[in-house]
Amino acid sequence: MRSNHAKGEATDARMGEQASTSQLGSTGSTGEQRIGVVLVFLSALMWSLGGAIARFIEAPDSWTIVFWRSFWAAAFLLAFMAWRDGMRGTLRLFREMGVPGLLVAICFATASTSFVVALAYTTVANILLMQAGVPLLAALFAWVLFRERVATATWVAIFAVISGVAIMVSESLDGAVSPIGDGLALLIAVAFSIATVITRRFAHVRMTPATCLGTLIAATFAASQASMFVVTPHDMGFLFAFGALNLGLGLACFATGARLIPAAIAALIGTFETLLGPIWVWLVHAEVPSTRTIVGGAVIFSALLVHLTLEFKRQARPQRPGITGVPMPD
Repeated sequence: MRSNHAKGEATDARMGEQASTSQLGSTGSTGEQRIGVVLVFLSALMWSLGGAIARFIEAPDSWTIVFWRSFWAAAFLLAFMAWRDGMRGTLRLFREMGVPGLLVAICFATASTSFVVALAYTTVANILLMQAGVPLLAALFAWVLFRERVATATWVAIFAVISGVAIMVSESLDGAVSPIGDGLALLIAVAFSIATVITRRFAHVRMTPATCLGTLIAATFAASQASMFVVTPHDMGFLFAFGALNLGLGLACFATGARLIPAAIAALIGTFETLLGPIWVWLVHAEVPSTRTIVGGAVIFSALLVHLTLEFKRQARPQRPGITGVPMPD
């Protein structure tokens, strides 16, 4: 993939284009790539808190929850961009995100809305199992659409992660499910995979405004479906955390970090959400994980740790002349 960024573009846009290579360490500085890894991990960390926070919310209408969660996420992202870029800069970013930003916004709106609604139709286990396929789908989309090469080690790690999640949720797969619920769970994985690949491919486009637009779209649609908007102060406090921290901060970290590392790697690190989610519920709500959850989590953690360690060791080795910086087909 060729980088043709113009002189005078923003520093973070240059960082994103320099990182548009097939695997960690091919081009771009090691520091930029590590920043990308850390930011994507932080997004997974924020998103993993969702289950623990949702346990505290008592509002009966799923669409009410979607509305307030999306509202607070949008408010956080707007405030963040206004603080970082100023009002004029924020408006400019919305104008410049173009079609790629609009597509990412639609993907995130679809994924965040489908997650809350799917919980009313299928089990959390089925949703997690579908989401485990995100790294595989992202790698496939990146390869088919943009010929972004995926290393054999990454494929092995992806299948190890899927196996780990399968172990974690295997005890609950016989729960109450429906075609609608499973369809929504699959839609979450597809939407998030597409957003990951687009963010990576158009690394020169700042995607924070796209994630903000996604939350606004989700809030608008939820408002047309919600049966009520009034919630208790108790619920509003947790809805604020559910939206601003869990969704908003997570989206901001992901949109920034996913531009600096390959799509398959970003999606793979995002699997930490599945690993950490049961841990927070255990610590906060004293729900002890099952044996299979612990075993599956260990498989996921080991696969991610080994893969990322090998990648950083590989990028630290001196490269032979003629094997780096080779343009990939557009």
